[in-house]
Amino acid sequence: MTDLPTPLEEAPPELSGGRPLYLKREDVHELGAFKWRGALPALEKHRAHGAEAVVTASTGNHGAATAWAAQRTGMRAVVFVPDGASAAKVALLEDLGAELHPVGADLDDSKELAREHAAAKDLPFFEDGAEPAQFDGYEAIGKEILRQLGGPPDTVIVPVGNGALIIGVFRGIGRVSGVVAKEAPVMALSMEAGRPVDCDRSATFADGMAVRVAIPLAVEELRGQPIPMSMVSEREIARAVGDYAAAGIRVEGSGAASLAAYRKRRPGREPVVLIVTGRNIDDDLHRRCVEDPDSFPD
Repeated sequence: MTDLPTPLEEAPPELSGGRPLYLKREDVHELGAFKWRGALPALEKHRAHGAEAVVTASTGNHGAATAWAAQRTGMRAVVFVPDGASAAKVALLEDLGAELHPVGADLDDSKELAREHAAAKDLPFFEDGAEPAQFDGYEAIGKEILRQLGGPPDTVIVPVGNGALIIGVFRGIGRVSGVVAKEAPVMALSMEAGRPVDCDRSATFADGMAVRVAIPLAVEELRGQPIPMSMVSEREIARAVGDYAAAGIRVEGSGAASLAAYRKRRPGREPVVLIVTGRNIDDDLHRRCVEDPDSFPD
């Protein structure tokens, strides 16, 4: 595990354009993503209640964090992943010893099958974004930023999938903005409505944001909070992946979405922080983002 806190770095000029911009480097963890912060306290709670295994569903990073935390708590991780999940992330799950079940058209299909499996086996179901212990784990990110920066930024731009990360960071620092993929807008729509809403799509290559069904607990936590939300297209995310690559930083789509949203902001004098949520992206997809971002829909 990387030493804590994770680095807060001044963004290179290729990304900042000369504006005060900082990167919170959650990608430097051995798992390549921030999810361990929420998985470890969640599994410690289940272990304290006598569980020897836990079932979850994931597009990759959450499942890897669950398997990683299971190793450290003496538990077994059963992970359902949707068809077409990132090969890099599936390989990481296998390396971490997870019991894999590759089924479901998308994350939410896999989640329903995982929930049924957990009930049939009398095992706890760990739903990413619906576990309060995760919020506590992610709150530390906001508090670290506040200490490292020496004061509050103008905002911290947070990619939003199920909402757990932005809930935690908001608790820790208070000044956040959210960004969703235009092809997976369920949390933005739910926050606007003040309740979970139905959504018919989650077709973003930023798989950490590919959520189709809102989690009621997350919507309830965010309801009424002064958190602006923006949407970015697949092409904008791909261009941001390429911009990071030009600066020598490998990021997955979710990690790049914050930069895509930042590019739409009006210039300001106060610093902005982007959370670099992860680096686990398949080689072919990364190459396409770098070499042909305009091949993605806008």
